[in-house]
Amino acid sequence: MRVVLQRVSRASVTVEGQVAGQIGPGLLLLVGFTSGDSEADLVWMAEKLLGLRVFNDPEGKMNLSLLDVDGGLLVVSQFTLYGDTRKGRRPSFVHAAHPDLAIPLYERFVNLLRERTPGPVETGEFGAMMEVELVNEGPVTLVLERGPSDAAGDGGGGAGG
Repeated sequence: MRVVLQRVSRASVTVEGQVAGQIGPGLLLLVGFTSGDSEADLVWMAEKLLGLRVFNDPEGKMNLSLLDVDGGLLVVSQFTLYGDTRKGRRPSFVHAAHPDLAIPLYERFVNLLRERTPGPVETGEFGAMMEVELVNEGPVTLVLERGPSDAAGDGGGGAGG
């Protein structure tokens, strides 16, 4: 499971000229799935995202989470996050989960987020051609990844608290 998180002052997604979802201040999440992603990966990612301290406190330091600021979430499926560009000029998407697997994972992930946050959780439309508009605040953009090999660990290394 791979997520590109962007802190936004506002974001929206439009499908066929109609706004499918929009938020004010919060996080835009571009979400991709691969085979082997599990319920444990979804839960870990939901909790990680909601607890990440990426919003500024009154002193201007990133010390507040989405839950602290009552921000919104806009969750957009994006299989191209698993595009492999190492060979040739055309991306390969063999590592992106097939829709039969990805749709239930996406729906479950959105439900987990809705269960855990009091703020709005909006979505795009899985598999549709979408136009995403955002104002990236900061700018703050992070890439988070969790997969089958991370299930026994903490989901990644690095320093920080």
